[in-house]
Amino acid sequence: MAGHNLPTLSGSLPLVIAHRGASGYLPEHTLAAYALAIEQGADFIEPDLVATQDGVLIARHEPNLIETTNVQDLPQFADRRRSVMIDGRPHTGFFCHDFTLLEIKELRVRQPRPYRDQSYNDQFPIPTFSEILDLVQQMEATRGRRIGIYPETKHPTYFDQLGRSLEEPLLHTLIEHAFIDPQRVFIQSFEVANLRELRTLMAAQELNLPLVQLFGEWQQQPYDFVLSGDSRTYGDLIAAHLQFVASYAAAIGVEKRSIVRTTPATHSAQAGILEEHQTGEVLPIVRAAHAAGLQVHVYTFRNEAEFLAREYENQPEAEYRQFYQLGVDGVFSDFPDTAVAAREHLTGTSELDSELDAVG
Repeated sequence: MAGHNLPTLSGSLPLVIAHRGASGYLPEHTLAAYALAIEQGADFIEPDLVATQDGVLIARHEPNLIETTNVQDLPQFADRRRSVMIDGRPHTGFFCHDFTLLEIKELRVRQPRPYRDQSYNDQFPIPTFSEILDLVQQMEATRGRRIGIYPETKHPTYFDQLGRSLEEPLLHTLIEHAFIDPQRVFIQSFEVANLRELRTLMAAQELNLPLVQLFGEWQQQPYDFVLSGDSRTYGDLIAAHLQFVASYAAAIGVEKRSIVRTTPATHSAQAGILEEHQTGEVLPIVRAAHAAGLQVHVYTFRNEAEFLAREYENQPEAEYRQFYQLGVDGVFSDFPDTAVAAREHLTGTSELDSELDAVG
């Protein structure tokens, strides 16, 4: 919807993307968290995807299940604990690719952040990507509005090395559910090669779903670049190669502090938390990306005081308003109700005015 005077790329309202569902309220990557996000008015829900031993896509932020499930408390899986290398770094725990889907369904999800509500621990199972799409389609029917899906392929090179490629089952599941409307799907990754592979795979299927290049810290490299010997960093891509990114992607996903700069976080004795201050510098990333024809989606917005620069005075809506006015095209939020409310207060528009409006 145009007419709100925000400088987004298309003139549409900025999207509210529920980061791992409404993960500020319920354990992340559960059907309950996704459903709550939809009820709160999120335009898209975001599942991170990894693969089981038998090749089924499930929603977890990382292959390691130790922090987000009760797996280490289940004696039948005690022998699954081991150490592996993921993207060149050692990790110890219990890994999704060592479990069949039937075994995954024995696990229950836990809240990994100690400062959030722990009362829902051990209640919810891990959903499959197919189950998430079922939920979205059911809620579309009951709520009468379109809902988007924004999956991320997690550590695609690692899963390729295991012989469990993520790209083909991702597209297969979307096609199987007839969920292939390019207005309702974004596919994201921190790597480059798998996004370019997805572009090729989609062309063979006559699909044209928008892809999102995620950016880590500027000095870091996409892991596929590390392996291929490509010396470019994320900073190089954002500074000098946005046209290259635009050759395969429709949007970039960037961390909020790489746009609105802040001082390094320091401990505040008065507030009892880590505290950071804005430097006053706002990098022109939104303008540069828009000039290259790329949308800008920004992560991650959270309500807790430790994630807010001091200038927002513990008012998370103030942070959203600043980024909306900069022209970002979407925000990833753990608290989608706050993101929706801030957008509505700024623009005078409701959730049904977004691009994903009533189902026709």
